[in-house]
Amino acid sequence: MNGQWIGRCEGTNTGTIFVNVDEMTNCFRGFAYLLDENKHIPGSAVSFVTKDKSKNLDFRSTWVRPIDSNTGLITTWDSIKSRYPSDVRIPNYVDLKATWGNDYLEITWNSDIGTSGKCKLPKSEAGNPSVLVPVPLDWDGYKKYVAALEGRRQLFRGQNKPLRLRTSFHRTGRADLHRYLNEDIEVLHKQLSGRTKHIFNLNNPNENGAFFNLLQHHGYPTPLLDWTYSPYVAVFFAYRGITNKTADSANQKQKVRVHVFDQSQWKTDLIQLHMILATAPHLSIEEFMSIENPRMIPQQSASTLTNLDDIETYIKAKEANGRFYLTAIDLPVCERRKVMNELTYMGITAGSLFPGLDGACEELRERNFDL
Repeated sequence: MNGQWIGRCEGTNTGTIFVNVDEMTNCFRGFAYLLDENKHIPGSAVSFVTKDKSKNLDFRSTWVRPIDSNTGLITTWDSIKSRYPSDVRIPNYVDLKATWGNDYLEITWNSDIGTSGKCKLPKSEAGNPSVLVPVPLDWDGYKKYVAALEGRRQLFRGQNKPLRLRTSFHRTGRADLHRYLNEDIEVLHKQLSGRTKHIFNLNNPNENGAFFNLLQHHGYPTPLLDWTYSPYVAVFFAYRGITNKTADSANQKQKVRVHVFDQSQWKTDLIQLHMILATAPHLSIEEFMSIENPRMIPQQSASTLTNLDDIETYIKAKEANGRFYLTAIDLPVCERRKVMNELTYMGITAGSLFPGLDGACEELRERNFDL
């Protein structure tokens, strides 16, 4: 049952339901967000902890709170009720029944104010193969392709394999960002404050973002996805981690992937929420301060922040009327040696992208050992 489930619900309230579930030792816990189609009724956030991990669950919510339509955040009823008709009420609790399998989650509920509903939600497809139709190019073709693009309009992301876009947080199987903020980040802030020269003020949006980006660049799972403004830095990351010996024996069907994301048009067309705890599905472009993070500038870094497990499906669902935001380019694994040699002449090496001993050693290993 753990993971993310998104779909439609029906009943006294109709709309989109967005369920994030973490698996604990003896139970499941998480949040459900009901985004009502009726704008005269606020959306609802439901916190829950199940009694066990059986396939048929019967449990009561921990609490129910309204969602502020202006901010997209969970709030109190007293703070927003003046915006709604006098007969609108918010439940104190809901009783839920859930049945789940590997690819579905079925929920029915009844509240203390007489509202009820049901839904059958499909499992996120984030772990499935990408359905993007790639542009197949060789290295020379790639250089011509990116040379024709408008500067800094696009973001690029290189991956060893043609997988779907997915954050390191969601790849762990976790989905509850409330738990992540209240437990993980609190501990991480205490631990890392003793190891950094700068003490991050997490109440300051710029410093909070810089802290999350620091975690991301040092391997801790976050709801961020790394991008770069440089198509050549992206190619470096696409081939990084593949050895020359592996590449030399690769066939033409083996590919690395570079995603090209029209971030300029995305920001024009879609609201950017810039919030970890946003209750509506979103993908927002972020550029963070490089506090304690010297990698950001040479990597020409940008990030996306999201509460979505399956980013690819979300982006493709927003494409309409001939608008395309996301393109995949596949390059042959077998060209690695040629590509990395040229990137070295451009000054794009592990030593330049990862200032410090680790980057220097990785660059010299590449230079001195034919691995």
